[in-house]
Amino acid sequence: MMAKSRYFYCLFLMNSLINIINFVPRELIDRRFDGALFSILIATVIGTLFVYIFTVLIAKFPGKGFPEIFNPLLPKLVVKPLLVFFAGLWCVAGGITLLSFVDITLRYISPDSSPYTVVISFLILVCICCRFDSLSLLYGLEIILCVTLPLILYGIVKALINPDFNWDSVLQVTTYVWHKPDLMSLAAATFSFSGYINLAIFNRVFHGLKLKHVWILGVEGLLVLLLTFLVPIGYFGTAAIERHVYTWFSTADSIRIESFIIERMLFIFYFAYMTLSLVSAIVHWHVGLELFKSAISSAKKQSPRAEQWKEWIILCLFSGVVLSLIWMDQYQLNVMGAWFLQIRWFGEMFLIALLFYCYRKVRRQGL
Repeated sequence: MMAKSRYFYCLFLMNSLINIINFVPRELIDRRFDGALFSILIATVIGTLFVYIFTVLIAKFPGKGFPEIFNPLLPKLVVKPLLVFFAGLWCVAGGITLLSFVDITLRYISPDSSPYTVVISFLILVCICCRFDSLSLLYGLEIILCVTLPLILYGIVKALINPDFNWDSVLQVTTYVWHKPDLMSLAAATFSFSGYINLAIFNRVFHGLKLKHVWILGVEGLLVLLLTFLVPIGYFGTAAIERHVYTWFSTADSIRIESFIIERMLFIFYFAYMTLSLVSAIVHWHVGLELFKSAISSAKKQSPRAEQWKEWIILCLFSGVVLSLIWMDQYQLNVMGAWFLQIRWFGEMFLIALLFYCYRKVRRQGL
């Protein structure tokens, strides 16, 4: 069976929404007077362009992931290191999401819990689910978005109509819109558009992917970035916002829901984003697992049992990386996240160039 094009939008939306809690808002807010808003505008154009170019190129290889595209078209000595490197990037992407949410859980929900208990619980779920086939994960992602998206939209609307929301702070920040942006703010803002890169493996279940109205993705990405950046500033002010690490959870914690069983918005927001974060980590580790398996696969066909052992060994390696970093505090996590955002951005540009090279080579060979 092949997936319909709407599942691509699910991948894009998942990655875009998850940025509300990851390092993107922190990096942008740190540069609120130094070109963050201009970075958002530039990132919208660049991100939409990258989505369009990448999807057009990978649609030329229907039903193929990166391993199937690279192996016949690139030198053998280059393919395996490339796949291992990008598998590592996807592993780090999922790992950072998990580590961030462990910190959020301990900070806002259950401060007395052991961090190892929380992270091991998350890892067990992620490791089991990321072994599912790509099509099943896309079906699950669609269902999760149907559950979590209304809750997230409700939280955003409640935030915007709250009388405590200070529009003067928002207007003050917009006066810095034409300040020159830096590389870090651009790398952070473009991450909101990076959901397309998961086609590295998920393209195996798409046949002739065709995107209609790509501009909608640009508008959605711009709106999410503006909300991510401006809503916490509207709540805490242009100066006090720098004291908050997870700005959106602090915002949700300050919203009260009248006439409802759950009074604090934080719990609804936590449930929605815990679910979305785990699904995001599952998707990232699924891509990383498949890339890693392709990098170490041999020509000789292996038994299903041997394949299972290989998968669990790779996932134990991924889990070991996360467990070895559980000691990191919020500041070290932020530094690690900032490095990841920059390396990921250059990696995306490199992948698009590589895909373009493969497409040109296929056309020259007349394959």
